Amino acid sequence: MTTSGVAPSEAGAAVGRRIGIGLMYGLWRPRVLGAWRVPSAGPVILAVNHAHGLDGPMLMGTAPRPVHFLIKKEAFIGPLDPFLRGIGQLKVDRATTDRKAITDALAVLEHGGVLGIFPEGTRGEGDFASLRAGLAYFAVRSGAPVVPVAVLGSADRRSRLTPAVPPLRSRVDVVFGDAFEAGDGSGRRTRTALDEATGRIQGRLTAHLENARRLTGR
Repeated sequence: MTTSGVAPSEAGAAVGRRIGIGLMYGLWRPRVLGAWRVPSAGPVILAVNHAHGLDGPMLMGTAPRPVHFLIKKEAFIGPLDPFLRGIGQLKVDRATTDRKAITDALAVLEHGGVLGIFPEGTRGEGDFASLRAGLAYFAVRSGAPVVPVAVLGSADRRSRLTPAVPPLRSRVDVVFGDAFEAGDGSGRRTRTALDEATGRIQGRLTAHLENARRLTGR
């Protein structure tokens, strides 16, 4: 796989990870299960369920490697724009085929980095019930393994002081699943191949979420 993109700063993503560690462990009580399943080197895609705005920062602070997330462009406002760019995050326009975001994401994988994706495309029930094709495209195009991640507890309750986040010092579970290949080994990137890959991905992510709920009692 080759692209013409320049990979977002790995050093910036490492700084973002340190910030995430400080904030997430300082304000809440993350319980991380299965982090050893994330390959220690080489390209990997973390596919994360999305029920709360805290899910991305929580993963940045608990993943064993720095993560470059695809984040909706609406989050890049005011001083957050240079900050998010500085910590290696990727802006994506969800209303169109964002060529720059695609190139940047593929560059992360080409350079052996970790790409974080909310495959549901937007915040919802966090149950992987409806997946967009973007995850399948990146996985099949790059050949990078996919690691399913379930963030549980972020949307269970709201803090009385700040309703937008869970109660401070409450427990949030982050469960990493087994890495898997999304493609069928043929290298095909046709619409049919991507649809089939999306089906395989959805089955694996849904199964992981069910297992994570049993494991954590959520």
